[in-house]
Amino acid sequence: MSRPRRRGRDVHGVLLLDKPHGLSSNDALQKVKRLFNANRAGHTGALDPLATGMLPVCLGEATKFSRYLLDSDKRYRVIARLGQRTDTSDADGTVVQERPATFSESDLLQALESFRGETEQVPSMFSALKYQGRPLYEYARQGIEVPREARAITVYELLFIRHEGNELELEVHCSKGTYIRTIIDDLGEKLGCGAHVAFLRRLAVSKYPVERMVTLEHLNTLVAKAQEEGSGIEAVLDPLLMPMDSPAADFPQVNLQPAVAAYFKQGQPVRVAGVPSDGLVRVTEGETGEFIGMGEIDDEGRVAPRRLVVHYPV
Repeated sequence: MSRPRRRGRDVHGVLLLDKPHGLSSNDALQKVKRLFNANRAGHTGALDPLATGMLPVCLGEATKFSRYLLDSDKRYRVIARLGQRTDTSDADGTVVQERPATFSESDLLQALESFRGETEQVPSMFSALKYQGRPLYEYARQGIEVPREARAITVYELLFIRHEGNELELEVHCSKGTYIRTIIDDLGEKLGCGAHVAFLRRLAVSKYPVERMVTLEHLNTLVAKAQEEGSGIEAVLDPLLMPMDSPAADFPQVNLQPAVAAYFKQGQPVRVAGVPSDGLVRVTEGETGEFIGMGEIDDEGRVAPRRLVVHYPV
């Protein structure tokens, strides 16, 4: 049986998109996919339409490894509107309660301290977490409240930037699964005045370089210029991509000689000297160190394939 024809280019890598305000993560993803004419695309860690900033968009084979970015830490800049609580905990929601912000500076500093370090957080009803196969926000839009379990999170750093009038600006470096809007809502309740997110920007994801972020406007400009000059888009767009294995950059690397790699790529566990005792590893081949997939150390100390890179013919 012949392989079905694939639509779009066979392009692999991760684009660090600077998502604009007002656009959903999926809409941003689709725009990037069309501009690159990519056959596959997926994003990691959705941003609300209100939020801007770093949204890693995985193209081609990189989509297989996007899951590892979901476990990474992130950094945000947030401006909270004090004195108003909304049903979504952000400015896109409806104000449900207004109270004066009469707390003292010491009250604020004490409240902020309570969020630092390891804590537990109950996810917002407007999150994308699923309950019985449906995202929580679908229930929330119908006015249905469903049970949510508190989840362990870590706030590595919570910087107080400024407090002017009814605005409070913070910078938050946090672990996976942390909802900034929930922190702001909980903070507003601790201060007795209520609060919601008025502005949110994701500054960083994992160790990705901030200077590699690009806007949709810049991508459109590059494509338009390439079309005007009659050249291919791959020459101007593909250099913007991070390597396809960059989502798994924090895992230990195991390099296989080509003869051994051939068995690994056929789905067979292989023995290699000097591998970690357990866990996931990033597997490369030969002197060039070409990434060929993710492996896991099995009970016999072998490197067993978990996710393999497949290169389709163009």
